[in-house]
Amino acid sequence: MSETRSVSMPAADAPTVDAPWPVSVLSGKIKGWIDRLGTAWVEGEITQWGGSGGNVYGKLKDLDVDATISFTVWSSVRAKIPADLGQGARVVALVKPNYWVKGGTLTMQVLEMRHVGLGDLLERLERLRQTLRAEGLFDADRKRRLPFLPGCIGLITGKDSDAEKDVLRNAQLRWPSVRFRVVHTAVQGDRAAGEVTRAIGVLDEDPEVDVIVIARGGGDFQNLLVFSDEKLVRTAAACRTPLVSAIGHEADRPLLDDVADLRASTPTDAAKRVVPDVSEELSRVQQARARIGMRLTSQVRGEIDRIEQLRSRPVLASTAWIVDSRAEELGRYIARSAELAGRVVERGMQQTSELSRQLRTLSPQHVLDRGYAIVQTADGSALRAPEDAPDGTGLVLRLAAGALGATSTGPTDDIPSSAARLPASPAPDARPASGAES
Repeated sequence: MSETRSVSMPAADAPTVDAPWPVSVLSGKIKGWIDRLGTAWVEGEITQWGGSGGNVYGKLKDLDVDATISFTVWSSVRAKIPADLGQGARVVALVKPNYWVKGGTLTMQVLEMRHVGLGDLLERLERLRQTLRAEGLFDADRKRRLPFLPGCIGLITGKDSDAEKDVLRNAQLRWPSVRFRVVHTAVQGDRAAGEVTRAIGVLDEDPEVDVIVIARGGGDFQNLLVFSDEKLVRTAAACRTPLVSAIGHEADRPLLDDVADLRASTPTDAAKRVVPDVSEELSRVQQARARIGMRLTSQVRGEIDRIEQLRSRPVLASTAWIVDSRAEELGRYIARSAELAGRVVERGMQQTSELSRQLRTLSPQHVLDRGYAIVQTADGSALRAPEDAPDGTGLVLRLAAGALGATSTGPTDDIPSSAARLPASPAPDARPASGAES
C-alpha cells in the first residue's frame, strides 16, 4: 500500500575538479529534491520506538526484504495515532521524506499511522501456510524421531529469559548429566528472524548437537510472527538435526510449529520430551531385570523337570549295562589292535633285515672287502682304462682298510699269477690294480 510521486533532479552545471560544489550546495540540492518528493503510504513493522519530549523516534522495517527507514512522529501527530503502537507492531503510515542538511540524515516525517488490519496479516500468513503445505514441508513422514538420550542439546532462546531457565532446569532435573549448547538470540523485533535463522544453521553444523530446541515463553500474536518468517521456517525445514519448537502459544501457532519435528506446548514441556527421566528409566531397568530373572528361573526349573522325567524312564533307571557292554566291545577292539600291531612290526622288521642285507651286498665297501681296489687319478676321478694312466701318472688306490699312493708304469699285458685267485665278479667301477707300482 504505497503512493509515490516521481520528481526529476533539477538540471545544474555539473561540478568539476576545478570548480567543485561546497558540501552545503550539494546538501541543499539534495534537500530541495527530497522536499519535492511529496508523501507516500508505506507498510512495515516497527522495530524501534522511543519517545523524547513528546516526540517519537523509531524505525520501520519492510515485511519481506531487509530494508529499514527511520521515522519521526512529532508530538502534534502523536496525539492523533493509536496509543498502543510500539515495537513489533505492523502498521501503515503516511510519511513525507525529510532531509536534515546539518547532519546529512534522511528521515520520514509521519503524518498518519495506524495498525495493519489483523485480517491482512492472517491472510498473508495463510497464503504462506498453503504454499509450504503444498511443498510438503508439513508432511508427517518428514518428521524425525528424537534421539532417546541426546548427548548434547542445542538451545536457541533469549538471553536470561524464563524460557531458557525452564528448559535448563527441567532437563537437568530429569537427567543431571545432560549437556547444552545455548545460542542467545533476539526473539522479537527486526533482528529476531535473522538471528534465529543463523543460530539454526550454526547448531545444525555442530556434530555434537543431537537435537535443537527453539524456545520462547509465549507472547501476543504480533510478537510471535517472527517465528512465521518464511526464511526462518524454510531453514528449520531443511535442518538435518531433529528440531523442537517450544514457542508456548496454544491459540496462534506460528508456522515453525508445523515444520518442526516435534511441537512442545511450553519450554518446560520441551525439556520433558527431549530427555528421559532418570528415575523412571532406573525403575524400568529394575523391572526388566526382575522379569528376566523370573523368566530364567522358570526356564531352568522347566529343564530340571524334563531331566527328572527322563531319568525316571525304565531304560535309564539302570545304566550300568550300557557301560558293561561297551567295555567288552572295547576290550575286543584293543586285543585285535595289539595283534595287528604285532604283525605289522614283525613284517617291518623282516623287510628291514632284507633291505639291510641288500644294501651290504651292493655297498662299495663290500666289494673292497673282497680284495678289490678303486684306482683314482690325482684329480679324484676313477681310472677305467689303462690308456688313462700313461707312464709316470700318479695314482691313489682305495683299499678296504685305507688308501695308498702309486705311480703308473703304463699299460701292460702281464697279469700277476695271484690275480687268478681273486673273486670272479668285481663291481663295475672296481678292478685289481695293474700296471702300477707303489
